[in-house]
Amino acid sequence: MKIDLKEPPVAGQTAIVTGAAQGIGRAIALRLGRDGYRVLAADLRAEAAQETADAIIAAGGEAWAEAADVTIAEHRVRLVARAIELGGDLHLLVNNAGINRASDPLDVTEEHWDIVMSVNAKAVWFMSQEAMRCMMPRGAGRIVNIASIAGKMASTLNHPIYNVAKAAVIAMTKTLAHAGAKQRVRVNCVCPGVIATPMQDQLDGAFAELTGKPPEQIRSERLARIPMGALGGPEEVADVVAFLASPDARYMTGQAVNVSGGMMMF
Repeated sequence: MKIDLKEPPVAGQTAIVTGAAQGIGRAIALRLGRDGYRVLAADLRAEAAQETADAIIAAGGEAWAEAADVTIAEHRVRLVARAIELGGDLHLLVNNAGINRASDPLDVTEEHWDIVMSVNAKAVWFMSQEAMRCMMPRGAGRIVNIASIAGKMASTLNHPIYNVAKAAVIAMTKTLAHAGAKQRVRVNCVCPGVIATPMQDQLDGAFAELTGKPPEQIRSERLARIPMGALGGPEEVADVVAFLASPDARYMTGQAVNVSGGMMMF
């Protein structure tokens, strides 16, 4: 049986992007703004989130900023309510907010586990749940989660709980995709590889301290593992997010799409 899967153009629709102050999140917010979304840029850092919103507005788009800690239930509820208040509805959620912490696997503490899992996995689940509560009755919506190739291949032992959390994001993407499919709520995730961001710079420094190698060596060793021979940029990730959020991806749900220069090929 042929089902009509048409989706309307994205211009004028409302999107939330978490972790929108810098790096991948900022690039996603800017790209969605160019595509015509009305963007609610959310981040712990209010001023930096406002800078992202201002950049969208300066380019001719519509955006707002909201200070939010996605690990706090009240903040998640407020974000969705604010998007509906400002934009009339919520059409797209991009769960991008994340943290990383370097450690030898046998040195991981419960505090390390709790904070990384809380931001990178638990918050993604419950932010998605809150969004789906308004998307499913309407019979339309998209969620794009930012996972990582680390969730598929444990790309380094130097951020072990990050690996675990991103594997959880991939698993929950599939579960929520099943949950929302009949109501036309599509849930996908993107798995970046080594991307040139402030977080990556900080991570190289942390790996250097952990291993005793200079940061330049850490970076060159990681580059050597990328078949295309170069780091990705935040814009490469943002472009794939924009595709998954668009009508062009209307028959895609439950997918984990790599953006890694060939570092991960399944």
